[in-house]
Amino acid sequence: MAKTVVIAGASGLVGQAALNHYLEQGWDVVALSRRQPMILSDRSYRHLSVDLRDADATRAALGSLGHVDQLIYAALFEKPGLIPGWRDADQMETNEQMLRNTVGALSESGVSHVVLLQGTKAYGVHVTPLRIPAKESQPRVQHENFYWLQEDYLTGAAAEMGFGYSIFRPQFVFGDAIGSAMNLVALIGIYGSICVREGRPFSYPGGASYVAEGTDARLLAKAFLWSQSAPAARNQSFNITNGDVF
Repeated sequence: MAKTVVIAGASGLVGQAALNHYLEQGWDVVALSRRQPMILSDRSYRHLSVDLRDADATRAALGSLGHVDQLIYAALFEKPGLIPGWRDADQMETNEQMLRNTVGALSESGVSHVVLLQGTKAYGVHVTPLRIPAKESQPRVQHENFYWLQEDYLTGAAAEMGFGYSIFRPQFVFGDAIGSAMNLVALIGIYGSICVREGRPFSYPGGASYVAEGTDARLLAKAFLWSQSAPAARNQSFNITNGDVF
């Protein structure tokens, strides 16, 4: 029998890449998002439109699915303002509650493995100079971040419910998701068009110059699938990039 994956945030940049990949690998896919994902695959899947902030609605949507082999949690609640949004108490509490509602809805029938998406803010790059080398085994850089609220809940739930988890920290994510505000490919294209219209050079417009790495959303999807059954991925965190430096 085909394995079942639930993808929370399936209409987003990472969620759509995972949706395409798991369908091509023959999995039964349940996509959670408030709007219908726009994907490349023509394979069938089940879409559930649900607001993960609503615990009752989430339980009603997921409670009858039966056992789930993997939950990919790529959902995100955002507020206006980039850095202020990261540190807003309501933003942090809402993101924690959404994860709680999702995992809790699967607790009765069970889930084998959960993937949680973080990012380089886990290393505190926005509040302090980055440790070199920065390793996942190092103590946390203490700062306000919903990552820690979600991670603390997840590790406790994993111990209680008996599932494994893997946490992924990509850098700048590139993909082909339509309608995603996090999609850097579309953003760079729009900026290039503005430069042409205004007769300006196509140059980076903001902040100090520094080295960064890109992460293809399709690479993330492959890593998620690997982590579902790989013993080395159980209860571990990973920094993941293509190795493309720019």
